[in-house]
Amino acid sequence: MAFIRKKQQEQQLQLYSKERFSLLLLNLEEYFFEQHTAHHIQHKGSQKERRVRGSLKICSKSVIFEPDAISQPIIKIPLRDCIKIGKHGENGTNRHFAKAKSGGISLIFSQVYFIKEHNIVAPYKIERGRMEYVFELDVSGKVEDVVETLLQITAILQSRLARTSFDKNRFQSVSEKLHMECKAEMVTPLVTNPGHVCITDTTLYFQPLNGYPKPVVQITLQDVCRIYKRRHGLMPLGLEVFCTEDDLCSDIYLKFYDPQDRDELYFYIATYLEHHVAERTAESYTLQWQRGHLSNYQYLLHLNNLADRSCNDLSQYPVFPWIISDYCSSELDLSNPGTFRDLGKPVGALNKERLERLLERYQEMLEPKFMYGSHYSSPGYVLFYLVRIAPEYMLCLQNGRFDNADRMFNSIAETWKNCLDGATDFKELIPEFYGDDVSFLVNSLKLDLGKRQGGQMVDDVELPPWARSPEDFLQKSKEALESNYVSEHLHEWIDLVFGYKQKGSEAVGAHNVFHPLTYEGGVDLNSIEDPDEKVAMLTQILEFGQTPKQLFVTPHPQRITEKFKSLPQTSCDSVSIADSPGEESFEDLTEESKKLAWNNIAKLQLHEQHKLHKEAVTGIAVSCNGSSVFTTSQDNTLKMFSTESKMLQRSISFSDMALSSCLLLPGDDTVLSSSWDNNVYFYSIAFGRSQGTLMGHDDAVSKICWHDNRLYSASWDSTVKVWSSVPAEMTGTKRHQFDLLAELEHDVSVDTISLNAASTLLVSGTREGKVTIWDLTTATILHQSQCHSGTVCDTAFSPDSRHVLSTGEDSCVNVIDVQTGMLISSMTSDKPQRCFIWDGNTVLSGSQSGELLVWDLLGGKLCERIQGHKGAVTCIWMNEQCSSIITGGEDRKIMFWKLQY
Repeated sequence: MAFIRKKQQEQQLQLYSKERFSLLLLNLEEYFFEQHTAHHIQHKGSQKERRVRGSLKICSKSVIFEPDAISQPIIKIPLRDCIKIGKHGENGTNRHFAKAKSGGISLIFSQVYFIKEHNIVAPYKIERGRMEYVFELDVSGKVEDVVETLLQITAILQSRLARTSFDKNRFQSVSEKLHMECKAEMVTPLVTNPGHVCITDTTLYFQPLNGYPKPVVQITLQDVCRIYKRRHGLMPLGLEVFCTEDDLCSDIYLKFYDPQDRDELYFYIATYLEHHVAERTAESYTLQWQRGHLSNYQYLLHLNNLADRSCNDLSQYPVFPWIISDYCSSELDLSNPGTFRDLGKPVGALNKERLERLLERYQEMLEPKFMYGSHYSSPGYVLFYLVRIAPEYMLCLQNGRFDNADRMFNSIAETWKNCLDGATDFKELIPEFYGDDVSFLVNSLKLDLGKRQGGQMVDDVELPPWARSPEDFLQKSKEALESNYVSEHLHEWIDLVFGYKQKGSEAVGAHNVFHPLTYEGGVDLNSIEDPDEKVAMLTQILEFGQTPKQLFVTPHPQRITEKFKSLPQTSCDSVSIADSPGEESFEDLTEESKKLAWNNIAKLQLHEQHKLHKEAVTGIAVSCNGSSVFTTSQDNTLKMFSTESKMLQRSISFSDMALSSCLLLPGDDTVLSSSWDNNVYFYSIAFGRSQGTLMGHDDAVSKICWHDNRLYSASWDSTVKVWSSVPAEMTGTKRHQFDLLAELEHDVSVDTISLNAASTLLVSGTREGKVTIWDLTTATILHQSQCHSGTVCDTAFSPDSRHVLSTGEDSCVNVIDVQTGMLISSMTSDKPQRCFIWDGNTVLSGSQSGELLVWDLLGGKLCERIQGHKGAVTCIWMNEQCSSIITGGEDRKIMFWKLQY
């Protein structure tokens, strides 16, 4: 779990010093500067005088004394409560004696805090009234410097950072080369620690100004897996570095004073990592999640990470949804939709009566309006859930106090009920509710968290009746998160928190409007000149809660579950039979062979090659039995090649202009060829002659498709036309006749089209880079997006019709979700990919370079390069079993490829 892992990392760091002191004892924007070995002199000059040895820590807003004896409390004296600071005896007769002998510092103040007496985590004890404490430093010569520091404390941080620099003696090797050095702060939950960042050709270093909790933190660049730019306090100043691939716990989180320093360091690390994808997009994870390669839990972790949610920043802690709404039943029924919360509504809109009251107030409110006065995620809410494992954080946040016992996290059911009914409680959950560590539910530290009104002490969290133990509760919560119901509806919650319903009119319509300060850009802290006002505003931003960075601006696609998966498509050379008990159908065997083929697609080997044309090959069609291959070319000819005799059997010329594509009609009797002369030509294989011409366009026909007696033709005249074939006997005297059913109009030339398996959808790609998905039942546009900056080279639906893949002259390989039109994956190659085939997960593309490239869409990477043609690969064909592939190229050749298992 995120917070527990982070806490363990911090504890490992603190083992270095073995102190009870931690930076959690400081206030917001307070800094720890230095420490000195000293004695606290109690009852100075009297018979009761007592000397307590310890460490005196000088901070920007307080003086803290940590006794060596753990039975003694840590003493914290706020500087704002100090009446006088000076050397002990400097106004009396003992001044010179004291300076020479003891090095005493006198603090006269009106308030003091006592913390961790007997090393027990408990609310701070406060003593008020005029008091004087005297501290004697072991090094008496430091007294004057310390007093001077305390008197000038407000300006000391930046001056100390300016006067100091990174200690180069801390380099791991004398051969390291310094790249850059700058000032920054290391961020941990509720704490920032100033110091110096230094990066060399091998290592990233952070050296705290105060040397706490260790003199230097170092990360070897070779170990870095991921880096993310972060916003901190709604400003673009953060950088988080991970040395793990799938984890929310980073190795270091840095906050810079200047965005340019952050960006320079980021660029250097990203450049260093040879195969590093600096920041993966949310869309690239969406495809993996949709196709079942990421769990709901993993996907939410990735979205939180990309939306600037970090376990180092409690104001932007990862947010997870309430899933279950039934906390009363003795058994949890995950097959019942009523068990689950409505994921299409924010927590504040789940209770209709409460929502009506909130909307009434919203209507009467002056601008800027908001529906909810508190957020769904804030440091207070995070620590509400985690107080049993992070009591010191709660004490830090609440100025040394725990919350009222009746307002603590006492019961899952009570908490849910309050989120439904409470006037100001709209909080969601945290990842720990779907993890494996139950410690946040159990009071294993035996903390005294107070007594409730009924008299019972606050102890372990009360679980719902259907949970036999904390472990069982987490297990069932995880099962609920991964259930079919949640998989089918999680996209609705993502729309609210990370997506298009997060802000603007869609947020208003979804009753999802929070205070303006919670949104990025809600306030410009740099424009506030008054330091006190600036700290007050920052405190409000950090403690109120922050809305995640918006990741999606269009509706989020739904997950593909078993309920929505398409049935496998049958092929012309596979026979459909009914399944018998204990037997596999031919379709099942075909699907298995396809999976096996695509799993081994990188093992493709060239089998044979033939030069058939005088110009580039533009189209390939193959008979069902594989005996004849038909190709078109820019040399104006249609060729027929025999795979058995390895001989060219026919060469046909229809026009003086290039042919752009070809296809075989069912039955393998007729070949269709499209031409740049605006026509589509029909050639009878049986009779060996042209059987008709369709003069259907005003410019070149770029691509044709056929399904169920319908012809689809794309043209440079900016249209795609749908034609219905009039039934006629296939005789030498009969001509094909076609009726125009629909005309799909575009703004510019259409260069490619493709049909989905059922021919209910068509995708087109234009010369200006637009990809359009059409509903053929109504001849209307479903989605249109500017996917490429140049011509779209090729498009195709996935076998399940859920996605469209497109390639373009801009060298991009893009995946679009058919349901929403959202671009959910984008990769870039060194050359444009002219053509491709794919199975929804893996792509085999023909490159401008002549190579065949294998892409892993789910991993977002290029897997293999296979040497092929001497010029661009222009067309590609694969058989139904995916075992045989033919490519055509600008080198005028066709190449036959076989899979080698």
